[in-house]
Amino acid sequence: MALSYKARRRWSLVILLIGLPVYIVASISILSLFERPSILLELFIYIALGILWALPFKYVFRGVGQNDPDQDNP
Repeated sequence: MALSYKARRRWSLVILLIGLPVYIVASISILSLFERPSILLELFIYIALGILWALPFKYVFRGVGQNDPDQDNP
């Protein structure tokens, strides 16, 4: 089922305002359970986690910053 433009905009806001902070807190909490690695390894882990969170939502974010394709512009 394809999402409409408005639904994708709403879901992108929900993901950014609620999902991303929850993901950040969860990833920091899980990583704090282990002994602190070297600074470069820790940086690599956070960069990888920062990229991985967005991959499942790539379709939702695609084209959200553009004009509504269903709206007629004179």
